[in-house]
This record gives sequence, structure tokens and C-alpha cells, in this order.
Amino acid sequence: MLKAILWDNDGVLVDTEHLYFQATAQILAERQVGLSEEDFIRISLTQGQSALALAVKSENGEMELEILRRRRDALYASLLEGRLTAMEGVHDTLLQLKNRFRMVVVTGCRRNHFQIIHRQTGLLPFFEFALVREDYHHPKPHPEAYLKALERMELKAEECLVVEDSPRGLLAASRAGLRCCVIPNRLTAGGDFGNAHRVLNHIRELPSLLAGLSSS
Repeated sequence: MLKAILWDNDGVLVDTEHLYFQATAQILAERQVGLSEEDFIRISLTQGQSALALAVKSENGEMELEILRRRRDALYASLLEGRLTAMEGVHDTLLQLKNRFRMVVVTGCRRNHFQIIHRQTGLLPFFEFALVREDYHHPKPHPEAYLKALERMELKAEECLVVEDSPRGLLAASRAGLRCCVIPNRLTAGGDFGNAHRVLNHIRELPSLLAGLSSS
């Protein structure tokens, strides 16, 4: 029986991935390196790697990459400080599900960015806890984050469902033995979601899907 829903954050609960792309592209442009949306989707949202590495060619590559990350993260934080709301339909969907399932967030978002985002959305009361990037060592598509969430909730994989938006997230969930429902957005719509339990057009389709899973 389905007991819990594990939610990705960026691209599922909030529409922030275009801002992350904007911040990354701006930092790369300062190094005279172009970044298209297609390259960002391939490198970041599919492979789970850093597009900033495109600008790193020196022997001190890791140190240089860390400098770029810090500048990108600061820029991204400033972009998030604008008016930011949950994606359409998220609040109503969470209201429908809150008394039926345990719910947590499992995200690659940094803690300070996550806090900036959800100071504005009002969504955090729906969730037991959130695992952010600082809470685990290996980013998605590695399964560590989802395995940690299962351990903390003391649940089995078959008792849970993941909601993701990207090939990277789907792969992380699959490697953890979890069923994953994918809701693609504009940046991820062309991804390979062949291993998904179900691909939905909108989050509002989720409650009826979950009704069938929880009774099976």
C-alpha cells in the first residue's frame, strides 16, 4: 500500500530551473563561454553535472570551479529574491493529499536557496522534512538522496512514490528502487522518461492516480 510521496522541488513544486539556467549562463558568459538551453538540459537536467565545467580548463580546475559555483550561487540567490510562487496547481494538490500520505521533499537545491524559495511559497507545512544538497554526498542521478529519505522515514521503497520532472531525477529514483511519476516542464519535456511509472501532463492529475495506487 502506498504510504508516502517524495517530491522533487525545482521544476515540480516551484518554477525555478529557468533562473538557475540564467545564473549559470551569465557566469559562463563572463568567461566568453556560451550556454544554450539545450546544453543546459543535457548537462545539468539529464546528466546531473555542472555546466560551469565548460569554463574550466586550468590545472587548478576544482579550485576554479568552486569559485565559479560560489559566484553562480550568489547570483541565483539574488534572482530567487524576486516574487516567486508555487507552480500552478501545486497548493491545491498538496491540500488534497496532506491527510492521505506522508510527504517529504528530496532536492538538489542548496539549503540557502531552498529557504529563500519557500519563504515565499508557504508550502513547507505540507512536508515532514526536506533533504537538501548539503544533506548527502552524491547528487542525483545517484540514488543516495532517496535512499536517505527512505531510511529516515523508516519505509520500504514499495510503500513510496517519487514525483520528478527530469531524466536525472527519474534515474535517481529508479536506482533507489522507487516508482517515479514524472511531470515534465518546458525545459524537460523532451527527456527520456521510458522508465517512469507514469508521465503526467499536469500535477492536478496526480490525486486520481494515487487513489488507485494506495488501494492496490
